[in-house]
Amino acid sequence: MTTLDKGPRDDRWYLNIMAPNTKGDKFAWLDPTSIYINAEAFNDLLDDLLEDLKDVEFDVVAGLDAMGFVLGAAIAARRGVGFLPIRKAGKLCVDTDKVSFGNYSGRTQDMEMRLPAFAPGTRVLLVDQWVETGGTMDGSIRLIERQKGVVAGMVAVAIEENERTDEYRKTYPCVSAVVQGSRWQAECNSQSLSSFKTYKPESAFPQTKR
Repeated sequence: MTTLDKGPRDDRWYLNIMAPNTKGDKFAWLDPTSIYINAEAFNDLLDDLLEDLKDVEFDVVAGLDAMGFVLGAAIAARRGVGFLPIRKAGKLCVDTDKVSFGNYSGRTQDMEMRLPAFAPGTRVLLVDQWVETGGTMDGSIRLIERQKGVVAGMVAVAIEENERTDEYRKTYPCVSAVVQGSRWQAECNSQSLSSFKTYKPESAFPQTKR
């Protein structure tokens, strides 16, 4: 059983257990799923995000394929609203709307949303694991607005700072575990966390019952 040194409650301690990329350039530079597998870390992450969302009204949560499903579904369950997956093209067996977007690796991809998904005027909270270039978010915004939905805000573990995400922050409520102005934000912008120097996979192992 692993006991985590959480430190002060407000320091977003769980960001320390995120894993660095070990597979090369075609993968994202880091992996937050070690937060999800640890109950303390995942629940503290959700507590922080939901506290920052307390003044944001939304009717449904849309999770972006694929890892946005994990965080989005958890937020939806906590807030007692429905969950809508926005998927990579070719995965849904119902009528869909489709858009193309450029992802963080520079490749063009298609994503789809069921058609129809909600009534006009529905407030939709967009959730992804990480917002780097903002391409996936851009595609999702277009899908929501085509069905006359309202983008209520954006949520992620981290939203990097760049020209596109600056526009998002001006336009929508944007909530992330990585808080702007923190050392975490600066490290995420440079895509290298100081915690990588001492990272150990076992630091995130879930507790087992014996």
